[in-house]
Amino acid sequence: MDFFDLLQNHAAVFLLLLTRITGIFIISPFFGSQNIPITMRVATAMTIAVVIFPVVDQHTIVEAPASVLSYGLSVLSELFIGWLIGLVSYVALISISMAGKIMDLQVGYAMVQVMDPTSGQQNALIGSFLYNLAVIIFLVTDGHHFLLSGLVESFQMIPITGLNLDTDIVDLMVDFTNGIFVSGMKVAIPVTFAILLTNVGLGILARTMPQLNIFVVGVPMHLVIGTFVLAMLIPFYVVFLDVLFNEMYGNITIALRAIQ
Repeated sequence: MDFFDLLQNHAAVFLLLLTRITGIFIISPFFGSQNIPITMRVATAMTIAVVIFPVVDQHTIVEAPASVLSYGLSVLSELFIGWLIGLVSYVALISISMAGKIMDLQVGYAMVQVMDPTSGQQNALIGSFLYNLAVIIFLVTDGHHFLLSGLVESFQMIPITGLNLDTDIVDLMVDFTNGIFVSGMKVAIPVTFAILLTNVGLGILARTMPQLNIFVVGVPMHLVIGTFVLAMLIPFYVVFLDVLFNEMYGNITIALRAIQ
């Protein structure tokens, strides 16, 4: 192999590495936020690729596929690995958004919609607040560093062009999706239960005092009780996020082992 062929192989491998890194900038929390300009995300991906490439190239000997078709399949496989890492981390935070939507529906804030800059969509008030708070805690606790560490470790677990897909990854994704509803209900249960007790009390009050307009009393009571319970839950919510993030890091490893 002459110098030109060697240089060409390194360039092809570098592009595959860059493709895997680009995958986490599609859907992962913070890195995939819509309010970050595309040029900045591309520049960040290029910088990470330049830093990681010498380490990956030193420990693993990879030859780029010779044909265009096989190289295109390798590009798709590398993009899938990076996307999978970002998806697993995104699933953890989307469960928080789901919990907020459930609480908004129960408390009465569902009629208020605010623009979420991280996703580019309109979310309810509590859902947007809990999601943005989770992203802040994710950054403060260096969660983005752990995400990058998982990306670097993926090159050791799954070398470039070393993807192995089977049916286990489908079952695993179903389990992760099921975790969205389970984690969301765990967060929303205290507020939901408080509103349920409030509705029971209003029902009893409506039977004992028929002249009282329950609709006039019930709406502000839901807002006050729901907001009070949510404020009481914030310290416990931070502890729950710590457990959720640790589970997220473990799920990234599990997902990489499923396609190893």
